[in-house]
Amino acid sequence: MTKVDARQLEYFLAVVDHGGMNRAAQALYVAQPSLSQAIRALERDLGTGLFDRVGRRLVLTQAGRALIEPARQVVRGLASARASVDSVAGLEVGRVEVAAMPSQAVEPLGGMIRRFTRRHPGLSVAVRAAFTPGEVLGMVRGGVTEIGLAAGPEPLTATGVEVVRLGRQRFVLVAPAGAPFPGTVVRPGELAGQRMIVGQPGTGMRRLVDDLRATGVDLVDVVETEHREAILPLVLAGVGVALLADSWAPLAEQAGARVLDLDPPAYLHLALLHRTSGLTPPAQAFLACAGDSSADS
Repeated sequence: MTKVDARQLEYFLAVVDHGGMNRAAQALYVAQPSLSQAIRALERDLGTGLFDRVGRRLVLTQAGRALIEPARQVVRGLASARASVDSVAGLEVGRVEVAAMPSQAVEPLGGMIRRFTRRHPGLSVAVRAAFTPGEVLGMVRGGVTEIGLAAGPEPLTATGVEVVRLGRQRFVLVAPAGAPFPGTVVRPGELAGQRMIVGQPGTGMRRLVDDLRATGVDLVDVVETEHREAILPLVLAGVGVALLADSWAPLAEQAGARVLDLDPPAYLHLALLHRTSGLTPPAQAFLACAGDSSADS
């Protein structure tokens, strides 16, 4: 075990996170034979196999699964040590990793990053995609990211992490320009028969559609997609309508879609999640900027 170094653990985690040698090698900018050799050396040093090959796939062994969390702690600890040293020179270099759900990655994350990069121009942000609050929480708890931005139909709660509540986002209906809605406000009954473009189960927008259907509103799911960036083009093409967080409203209106309020209104509750201790200086700086809207002025 004494022979294991941080680089080997970084390589191991890259294979885990990217799902195989090819993608991991590309992400690390190393040749695949070099990566394979490093993984074999790690297995020799640990005295056990970390992956089984099943067809063309690599599958974690029990030992491999057990190594993930300790490996993340070592790699994150090294990053924290480097960032702490860098912070002595004025927090001039470093990176913070944030897991975010799609709608919240548009806003409020966009504003948070704008404030952060203005105040700390030498620092960078890596945004990792997560599609449900549970995925965001898992990435923060597992050390994949230091910070998570999540939203759900109810105020978020979680054990083992700090939850900073950020308020609410309102749902709006996004429809094609010629959609047959007479005003700027839509009531549930007016949605009857509409063809809906929805997110996957576990998302707030899908929950809202299911709740409306449960009250007796006849809705037809015409498209289910994990890709939020596909929803607006589908709406503009007349495929259907969508219930989205109002963070999408400016983009939708710019593109020529109609954006209508809901009556009664429905909301998503926003929160930042982070570990309770051991945050790197860039992550601490990001959290300080996240709630400081005065930095926009």
